[in-house]
Order: sequence, then structure tokens, then C-alpha cells
Amino acid sequence: MIVGCGGHGREIFGIIAAVNAAGDAPWKVVGFVDDAPSEENLRRLDPLGTSWLGPSDLLTQLDADYVIGIGDPGIRATVAARLDGVARPAAPLVHPAATVGLANTLAEGVVLFAGARVTTNVTLGRHVHLNQNATVGHDTVLGDCVQVNPSAAVSGSCRIGSRALIGTNASVLQGRSVGEGARVGANGCVVRDVSDGTTVKGVPAV
Repeated sequence: MIVGCGGHGREIFGIIAAVNAAGDAPWKVVGFVDDAPSEENLRRLDPLGTSWLGPSDLLTQLDADYVIGIGDPGIRATVAARLDGVARPAAPLVHPAATVGLANTLAEGVVLFAGARVTTNVTLGRHVHLNQNATVGHDTVLGDCVQVNPSAAVSGSCRIGSRALIGTNASVLQGRSVGEGARVGANGCVVRDVSDGTTVKGVPAV
């Protein structure tokens, strides 16, 4: 089951198709659940050969693994908290074109998109999503529900707090920390620590 039938969820549907095509896992998508799907997003499910089954509460009634297909890390965290203890554990998904090095820890619900790179001794918390071509360097820790957008680079020995978002093409320099719920704007370069709940942008990101 994929929670969320917006664009992010449908991209995850594509990851599952790629995993199956590579023969890495026999996943079968039962369908999508979404509490408030738009008519446009529902129409976009048809070409994929899948459908919307109903609200996310259906997960409490079905014996199925799930993945949260919601791009916003705060909303993803809210959904995850609601499903904890009432649904099966979330499945991790790694696109065949992603690279995962040695001695890494990937928690439940982690999603690695095509081209994502994780080097060594990296810890990815629950429901972390690394989008296309995002990279995470050695000894870095990402908290639960972190979102790293396409082509963003998180350097080694960084700490990224839960529900933080690293924008497209942004970079976090070696040893820096980004606080819980913080946001780094697209193309921003983090050269100093970012406090909880703060939004920064630019070069350097302030």
C-alpha cells in the first residue's frame, strides 16, 4: 500500500516497479490510500494500472506492508505517528539505481530514489526519503522523516534533525547540523549550524 496518491506517491510506485523489474523483491502494490485525494491525482492513477482504495485508516484493516508517499516531512511525520502500532511496519524501498555503501543503517520506511548515494556509516531514520541523485556522506545521521530533495548533497559527519527538509541542489557542509523541522532552500549552502524550525536560503544559507 502506498499512502498518498500525489506526485511523490506515484514516483514511489515507479520505484517499486523498478525493484520488481530488477528481480530484487516480489512487491505487489495493492493500491493507494489517501485521506483527501484530488480528482486530478485520481485520474493520474489510471495510466499506472492501479487505483485509490480509500482513506489511510484502511491500513489498520489490511495485512499489507506500506510506504508513505508524501513529500512534506511534517505531514509524513504526522501520518507515521498515526499508523504506528496499528499497521504493519513500513517497508524500506531502494531503487536499483541507488547506491548504498557499507555499514549503513536504514530504518523502516526509508525510500531511496534513483541515483541516491549513501556512502558509509550513515544512519537514516524512519521514513527518510532521499530523492533523485541526492547524496549523504560518511558518518552522517538523518532523523526520522527527513526529506532530501533532488541533487542535494549532505556532507560527512552532519546531523539532520527529524522532519527537516534539504531543498533541491542545496548542500550541507562537513560537520554542520540542521535542526528539527528546519528547511534549507533550493541551492542553499549550509556553512553554519541551523536551529530547530528555521528556514534558511542562499549562499551562505542564512
